[in-house]
Amino acid sequence: MKKQIFPHIIVDPKVRFGKPIIEKTRVPVDVVVGKIAGGMSVDEVMKEYELTRQQVLAALKYATKLVEEEEVALR
Repeated sequence: MKKQIFPHIIVDPKVRFGKPIIEKTRVPVDVVVGKIAGGMSVDEVMKEYELTRQQVLAALKYATKLVEEEEVALR
């Protein structure tokens, strides 16, 4: 059973071991974010994975949301 967890981002236990993926694809969010962090442009990621700009930006927004919610305990 798939579940939308963020606009354009879903989780489906049957796809990519339940990792968040771009809706209507099998492309994991972490791959998209990692490629951009590694120096690829949004346009290059779009072309390589056949994604729309909206889908790539959704992955980045989802990653931003996760970081915003993260709490780090300093010792």
